[in-house]
Amino acid sequence: MNASPHDNKADAALYEIAGRRFESGSPGFVEALAQAHATRQRPRCLCQPDGVEMYVARRVGLSASYIVKRLPDTGSLHAPHCPSYEPPAEYSGLGQLLGRAINEDPATGEVRLKLDFSLSKLTGLAHASQNSATSDSVSSEGARLTLRGLLHYLWEQADLTRWHPSFAGKRSWAVVRRHLLQAAENKIVGTHALQSRLYVPESFSVDQREALNTRRQSQWANAMALPGQSKPLMLLIAELKEIVPARYGYKAVIKHMPDQTLALDEAMYRRLVRRFENELKLWAASDALHLVMIATFHVSPAGTPDIEALSLMTVTAEWIPVQDGYEQQLVMTLVAERRSFVKALRYNLPAKAQIAFAMLTDVSAAPLLMAIESPMGCASSITEADWVWRVEMQAAVPELPRK
Repeated sequence: MNASPHDNKADAALYEIAGRRFESGSPGFVEALAQAHATRQRPRCLCQPDGVEMYVARRVGLSASYIVKRLPDTGSLHAPHCPSYEPPAEYSGLGQLLGRAINEDPATGEVRLKLDFSLSKLTGLAHASQNSATSDSVSSEGARLTLRGLLHYLWEQADLTRWHPSFAGKRSWAVVRRHLLQAAENKIVGTHALQSRLYVPESFSVDQREALNTRRQSQWANAMALPGQSKPLMLLIAELKEIVPARYGYKAVIKHMPDQTLALDEAMYRRLVRRFENELKLWAASDALHLVMIATFHVSPAGTPDIEALSLMTVTAEWIPVQDGYEQQLVMTLVAERRSFVKALRYNLPAKAQIAFAMLTDVSAAPLLMAIESPMGCASSITEADWVWRVEMQAAVPELPRK
């Protein structure tokens, strides 16, 4: 992801550019990035004694025109405290997708994504993509991102899997939204920029209701089909408030978007309840959890949005993804004890595939690999782990390694 300025001091980084040192956001930093981009110079992140080579990419649509990014497959070379640090890809579901479904070009900064679902729909075809998208199934070679895989990728690129004590109280929906939109920059799907197809609701305000609705309708115009043409689909990432019966089928009520619901038919609702039973039960059992939805949708001739495919992800109050009660309990413990960590995600991998739970980044020069062994076989587990919570042997979270 980007080594961009974040919402706290813990993410400050130091770079060497053309023989000069800059802290991110310091005077002259933007100008130095522009010069490095023009001359194709490689900055070095000084989180390690010898530095780690990075590159400069041009940002689109934001006031900050340039950004420092880590080179592909180099995230684990950075120091644990560095904002460019990333756990080794093989400890999560990311490993099977890099270079196949996710291809980054350091020369341009563009990342090309291959999806296992469509962003268009031929007129007259009934929900053909719903079965695969809601099952999180993987193609024969695992070389395309499912809906959940794409959500995990954007969440990780937005640094929303990273936690530091200084983040407490600063990660609102407005912050989550801004980071997701930044994560979507320079991502290409087919011939389209991902950001042009992605809608993330703004924080709702009664005073701004009309302006919010106008901006939403303007962006949703991209999902309106012309007569005789295929229907273009939009992507939605939002916090789900509830799914309730409607006069026909069901409707998804989105937090921060109270003036507009999204329709889903009864067959999709039944598949949703079966496929995401664990997520829905976990969410229902704890008021501290949010339920995030990613969906493809089109706008009908009547002007109403209809869901084509969707996936769900439970996250904590800190917006850290968790897939069961054990992960939730461990995240709560880490946050309460003011620890720093980076959560691992499954992407396309099935629930029983072994992955790390997280990398603890406040222990030493080398991050500490954490895992959970659960009786259901649905939590994270990995043989190389430095710290393991074996749930069958210890009901409570074991003592954490010292800082």
